[in-house]
Amino acid sequence: MDYKSTLRMPQTDFEMRGNLPKKEPLFQERWEKEDLYHKMLAKHDGYPTFVLHDGPPYANGDIHIGHGLNKILKDVIVRSKYMAGYQTPFIPGWDTHGLPIETAITKLGYDRKKMPINEFRKLCYDYALKQVNNQMATMKKLGTVADYDHPYITLQKEFEGHQIEIFAKMAMDGLIYKGLKPVYWSPSSESALAEAEIEYKDVKSPTIFVKFQVKDGKGLLDENDYFVIWTTTPWTIPANLAICLNERLEYALVKSEKGNLLVLKELVDSLWEKFGLKEKEILKTFKGKELEGITTRHPLYDRESIIILGDHVTADAGTGCVHTAPGHGVEDFMVGMKYGLEAYCPVDEHGCMTEECGDWLKGQYVDDANKTVTLKLDELGALLKLEFITHSYPHDWRTKKPIIFRATTQWFASVDKIREKLLDEIQKIDWKPAWGEQRMYNMIKDRSDWCISRQRAWGVPIPIFYAEDGTPIMDEKVFKHVASLVKEYGSNVWFEREAKDLLPEGYTHPGSPNNIFRKETDTMDVWFDSGSSHTGCMVERGYTLPVDLYFEGSDQYRGWFNSSLIVSTAFYGHAPYKQVLSHGFVMDGKGVKMSKSQFNAVSPANIMKQYGADVLRLWASSVDYQADCVMSDELLKQCSETYRKVRNTFRFMLANINPNDFTKDDLLDPNECTMVDKDILLKLNEVSDKVKKAYTDYDFMSVTSTLATFMSNELSSYYLDFTKDILYIEAHDDVRRRQVQSVIYYCVDTLMRLWAPILVHTCEEINDHFDKGESVHLKEFNENYEIDDAQAITEKMARLMELRSDVFKALEEARAEKKIGKSLEATVYMHVSADDQKIINEVLGCKLAQWLIVSEAILTDTTMKKYDHCEVSVEKCQGKVCPRCWNMHDESDAHECCNRCVDVLKKEYPQVPIL
Repeated sequence: MDYKSTLRMPQTDFEMRGNLPKKEPLFQERWEKEDLYHKMLAKHDGYPTFVLHDGPPYANGDIHIGHGLNKILKDVIVRSKYMAGYQTPFIPGWDTHGLPIETAITKLGYDRKKMPINEFRKLCYDYALKQVNNQMATMKKLGTVADYDHPYITLQKEFEGHQIEIFAKMAMDGLIYKGLKPVYWSPSSESALAEAEIEYKDVKSPTIFVKFQVKDGKGLLDENDYFVIWTTTPWTIPANLAICLNERLEYALVKSEKGNLLVLKELVDSLWEKFGLKEKEILKTFKGKELEGITTRHPLYDRESIIILGDHVTADAGTGCVHTAPGHGVEDFMVGMKYGLEAYCPVDEHGCMTEECGDWLKGQYVDDANKTVTLKLDELGALLKLEFITHSYPHDWRTKKPIIFRATTQWFASVDKIREKLLDEIQKIDWKPAWGEQRMYNMIKDRSDWCISRQRAWGVPIPIFYAEDGTPIMDEKVFKHVASLVKEYGSNVWFEREAKDLLPEGYTHPGSPNNIFRKETDTMDVWFDSGSSHTGCMVERGYTLPVDLYFEGSDQYRGWFNSSLIVSTAFYGHAPYKQVLSHGFVMDGKGVKMSKSQFNAVSPANIMKQYGADVLRLWASSVDYQADCVMSDELLKQCSETYRKVRNTFRFMLANINPNDFTKDDLLDPNECTMVDKDILLKLNEVSDKVKKAYTDYDFMSVTSTLATFMSNELSSYYLDFTKDILYIEAHDDVRRRQVQSVIYYCVDTLMRLWAPILVHTCEEINDHFDKGESVHLKEFNENYEIDDAQAITEKMARLMELRSDVFKALEEARAEKKIGKSLEATVYMHVSADDQKIINEVLGCKLAQWLIVSEAILTDTTMKKYDHCEVSVEKCQGKVCPRCWNMHDESDAHECCNRCVDVLKKEYPQVPIL
């Protein structure tokens, strides 16, 4: 007879296959329709808040896998904090001004130099909003929850107005000034750049050694003597105004076949070898300090180059005589200021040499000028050596082309005036990883003043007016008026109106007797935009600073973390964040950073089409994100397999507590369960504690590994395995069966919540089958289950598990020896200590065989093979197989079934004939 129909087999509509690409959009539609985000806020109204401020991605193109990692982990943080009992507002943001959008509009056929600037800006505005909408749609598909109906966008007029107010206060506090300084200049962008917009690449450059003839040796040197300089930028030689020495280093004047050459004494031998010189006689030695004020003849032009002193000169490279062009280097500029040297810069905004360089050089791009200048020096007999070196050189991070240092008149925010306050604030912040503190500290300690002006059309204007005499007007009343106009009309008002129409009515200034004014045409660095977001977004929406957390990629130590710290400290006197967390870059399977330029970038949208968002979220939560992490097909397949195991474990549990079989009315208190059951619940408590702490520590890799391991090892491979004999076989309302079902219920309820911040769609699906009430994302993490005598239970079960491991070793050996096939064919004999026997009897009673998944288990005093914890012997069980439960027995000749199954059949299936 077929007894299968009498078994309590698992039943559920929760599907084995996830079908995530099809199901996930349905959950997203539901959440949007139900307004899940605001429901979460409303339900936790009055709770303590946890505020993660979203760093704005740039609104240009589809989001890449780095964005995906960032947005997923932010969502995990927001959701886990909510489930830990916080109110968690999260306002997504976008950065929208700057060159990339200007370039995109230009590629569409528009020329900003041939159309009114306000019309060009309107094109940029519309384009940016389209990009925001595109990126937002993909972020929603990732399963993220946020205030997408009210994002902050740096082009919003309220945001721009706050930015003007921040600039105004900094200006009134003396932190904004206009000055001529060498700045990073991008000829390809025709604009100054901030440090955060620079990336370094190895390039091959010419390096030349040039001799400068002494003009006035001050009685120490004569006109037959030469200072030897070295540079990797020959194009800057026309801008040379000085040669810098170190006052403490020793220099030698050395006779050679190419004249008497002056270099660092310790470098004479290596330089003579490099120059291929045979004659070498040291004529004199000097300390650098003795040579200050000597003048030399510029090798290309009829002017002097003076000998000066600076601490930046070292013996590490070159000759110890440093070519100094104050218009083309920060150190050169700073040392030049001490000597009253001009920041001479004969290079235009396109990177081309100007007329001042002479007809032979004017109009040439700097790279071309390298060759021309070198040939000219050689022709004039001033070139000692030309060679090529590969070295790290700064590039424009957007155009990927080399930049130059170029002295121009720019607007600066003073870092120097608030440097000590910034350094003090850095030490108050909780940095994760901890090395972030030192990294930021060193960046601020060494940072020069921030060049905040850009020669761009698409940006927030620098709100400065100039009087007729050229005086920049810094008037609080004027700033307030401009800020109010921007808040009402947006920043385009600056470009739509004349200067007189932007000033307060009736405004006068002593520098403009004719009431004629002009306005600044430069715009602000986009890092000033995003660096103001703590005010333009958080304060504007009613939140207080500092917020709890900033979380972005590690490149933002020089970017958003940096600019936000400077702006907030300048404006409020303190940092905008309490805690800073960073993640690394996403690498491909070969360890190469993923980027469009490398053609190895993986689209989150494509991954979701194949695997679903939950698998992508599982990947993001499983990698060591604080370092550079790998994304590959192999890893995705591994994550997909982990997901499958987790899903199927949930499915098995749901199937054994389906509503037709088990309801909350059947739920037993944990202390009504057996010790074996309580032990699982105690382990569940441990997992819950560990996972909740891991969420608090942002250790998501521990979250996923702890949960997956528990579900695989403690549930699937252990508890859910041996209890099948209870769940399937016992009577529907048998107490032992209800105990196991209660444990399963508690496990589903707790694990579903713990997984919910990561597997957002799957846990909502589980919740639909489990609870059918409110969204799982409106729930909180469960409290631990209170278990009586917890420590004693844990100790006893730990000992039993040791004994069990010995039995399983013996079963494997018996299987290998062909004594048995399945474990239910076995009779296990165990010789244990009196204490162990007491524990077995107390905890398992007559259910030892069931717990070991064998047909018979006998405790004996007979000596047998010794294992680690006890003695075990395995024999083939004698008797017949029960066709219902598959255990072997010799209990009755009257029935083919065992006595237990006969009793169940008589009780629940009286109509079934028992053979």
